[in-house]
Amino acid sequence: MSRLPDELLDACRCDPAAPFAQDPARDFGLDKQQAHHALQALRPWLNKQQRMLWANRRNALLLLLQGTDCSGKDGLIRRVINSFDPQGVRINGFQKPDECELRHDFLWRYQQRLPEPGRLAVFNRSYYEGLISDPLDGLCSVSELPARRQSIQAFEAQLFAQQITPLKCFLHLSKNEQKLRLQERLAQPHKRWKLHSSDLQSYREFDLRQRRWAEQLSASHSAAAPWYVIPADHRWLRDWLVASLLARELERLQLDWPDAPAPFSLSDLQAL
Repeated sequence: MSRLPDELLDACRCDPAAPFAQDPARDFGLDKQQAHHALQALRPWLNKQQRMLWANRRNALLLLLQGTDCSGKDGLIRRVINSFDPQGVRINGFQKPDECELRHDFLWRYQQRLPEPGRLAVFNRSYYEGLISDPLDGLCSVSELPARRQSIQAFEAQLFAQQITPLKCFLHLSKNEQKLRLQERLAQPHKRWKLHSSDLQSYREFDLRQRRWAEQLSASHSAAAPWYVIPADHRWLRDWLVASLLARELERLQLDWPDAPAPFSLSDLQAL
């Protein structure tokens, strides 16, 4: 198996005192070709582990992907989650809540998409948007945020009770790299369709949003449900890190094929 070592993965654990202090362009002395080969080698192992997860149907994994616009959430899903059997994976993208979702509590739409036992669910943006984007979009007041934080804490505690392991990753992109990627999207028709007018506003508010995310990561980081701040200026490193974190969580489950008696015998089959 070619996942990254624990010491390097743990170097990405959020420091609640300064979540974004580390350089988003750091590469840990690794290189792109090395990452490409390692990810290719890791895919079959990830696929087997996910199939054993599905076969046992006891535990589930929930990958939360947060990050600024252009930090690579979609690209990571394409290049890492394609290692898994699509029958056992559910990918969920969350944009601004629609009219139906607004009639419910802000956590409702996330509760509806939690993984069943044996599955991996990916949240492209997550319930933490209720603390960052919702106030900026006028969907809740600042005075509501303390109650929302308590609701999220209770929600995550319930995940463990349901044997759902959350893996919380914030893709840390530099402001300069975000600008370069926006320029790239403007210049290339096959990427231009992804642009929204809100992307310009998001870039304009980059520093404000970073401050707010730093506050929320600090407040919601814990030993049981830590945040990993993934350096995302290098796409190849971002993907290898998240794939390795998924591999480590699967290792911790100590999966094997279920040792259950067959529902019928070979003689039963041959007698037909």
